[in-house]
Order: sequence, then C-alpha cells, then structure tokens
Amino acid sequence: MTERQAPGRRRAAGQLEGVVLAVLWAAGGPLTASQVNALLPGDLAYTTVVTILSRLHDKGVLRRERVGRGYAYAPVRDEAAHTASQMHSLLQRGSDRGAVLARFVSDLTDEDEELVQRLLAAHGDPGHHAPGRRPRGHHTPDHIDGHSTPKG
Repeated sequence: MTERQAPGRRRAAGQLEGVVLAVLWAAGGPLTASQVNALLPGDLAYTTVVTILSRLHDKGVLRRERVGRGYAYAPVRDEAAHTASQMHSLLQRGSDRGAVLARFVSDLTDEDEELVQRLLAAHGDPGHHAPGRRPRGHHTPDHIDGHSTPKG
C-alpha cells in the first residue's frame, strides 16, 4: 500500500486498518499514534490515525498501554494468527463449509497446495501439532470436513 491516493479519493476504512496493522507488525513493539502516522504512506490526518487505532483497539485487534497523556498500540496477535482468524471467521459465515473449502483448495497454486498437504500431514501426526492446539484426527486434502474436495 505504498501508492498515493488520487486527489479526492478516500481509502476504505478496512484498507486503512490493514495499512496501520502492517506498520505495527513491522515495528515489533508498541507505537504511539504519532509514530504510526509518521510511518504511514501518504498524508493522513493525525486524528484519522487515532480513530483507526481506537477502532482496532475496540475490536480487540490491538492492545494499548498508557504513554504520557496518550497511548502506545501493539497488535494482540502476529500477522499469521490474525489472518488465520479472519479466514476462520469467513469460513463460519458460509452456509456450506465443504463447498467453500473445495473452492478454496481448487484455486490454490501448486506450491500452496503442496504446503497445505504438508501442513495437514503434520497436523494429523499425534506427535506434532500447533502450539496451544489439541491434536485432532487425521485429515487429508482429498477429504476435508466430510466433503470430497477434488483439485480441479
């Protein structure tokens, strides 16, 4: 998001939130609104940055700590955990999880498909699971959630 906006065009709130989060993830530690604003591309008003940070905090995406009369903000989760949470949220909104997953898998690049297969194989290995997660039954990419998901 290093492009400058065309004069008179506004970015969507979600796009601004994404840019602010990217700045905070890259920082590796809490930043004040002024620090975030200085690192953002373009020329956003300070009050806009404060509003975005406040909204992200209200959504539980950021934590904040008192610094002087203001706050310093930091992401609650790393970028991968945040993105995975968004993916889970979108999946839960669909009425047919199998169809959504099948479409997702069919649109993967060969490299991403191989990565998913390796991750699923490791996930099914009782001796290897993600930190903080209980191991679950073995799943293969061809049979997820009880639905066949052929690669098209």
